Amino acid sequence: MTQRAGFFTYFALIVLALLFIAPVLWIFLSSIKGPIDLYSWPPKFLPDSLSFENFTAAFSKGNFGLYFLNSAIVAVSATVLTLFINTMAGYALSKFRFKGDTLILFLFLSTLMIPIEVIMTPIFTVISKLGLYNNLLGLIIPPAATPMGVFLIRQYLLTVPDDLLEAARMDGAGEWRIFWTIIVPIARPVIAVLTIFSFMWRWDDFIWPLIVISDPSKYTIQLALANFIGEFRVDWGSLLAMSVVTMIPILIVFLIFQKQFIKGIATSGMKD
Repeated sequence: MTQRAGFFTYFALIVLALLFIAPVLWIFLSSIKGPIDLYSWPPKFLPDSLSFENFTAAFSKGNFGLYFLNSAIVAVSATVLTLFINTMAGYALSKFRFKGDTLILFLFLSTLMIPIEVIMTPIFTVISKLGLYNNLLGLIIPPAATPMGVFLIRQYLLTVPDDLLEAARMDGAGEWRIFWTIIVPIARPVIAVLTIFSFMWRWDDFIWPLIVISDPSKYTIQLALANFIGEFRVDWGSLLAMSVVTMIPILIVFLIFQKQFIKGIATSGMKD
């Protein structure tokens, strides 16, 4: 009975994995199809012959090297800033007791219930007043502090014994030294989780760059992909090819942090 239950469990997991990976596989196979296979009816899952003309055509039509660089600058810088701010905030809310700490945490979490569309206008007004319109800093700074990131860090650090920090203070370690030499190494699993999520959010973001950036030389990759969609015609081949290329950085980041990511997901939020 146990073996049969285990078989059905693995079978269900394999089916779910195939369902999730099927759209990605379809995009990849479609990106290497020629025009005849791409527009054939009924659609073909496997191409009759491999063709990489869609990739070469896409790079020849647009300055994708610049767009990738802009997206990389925004995603990496915003992720580093997010990790720094959220880790410090989570450390403060988990290991320091001060008047109003619970209220501050409540206010942080309550912002999750506010739709992003509601705060876009005031944030854009602030960005414009600071002279960050048409500036990559306008994409990096506003989303730096995320309430979900602060919550994840706080919940994970609650599992760290207070006696460990007190022993470090008795040995003469300051708060900055404790933060960098004890808290950050211990919090690597949850930091990996936040790294993947933050990088993915910044890399895939479209609405905010569309609002802040109007200079084509500062377009991110998502804005550049939107240019392939014309009023009367869509260059599906180039669009699919570049969509495949845009998946690669996220895949690389996940592969780098996957072990810590799994550990962080399994242990975050288990103690309050």
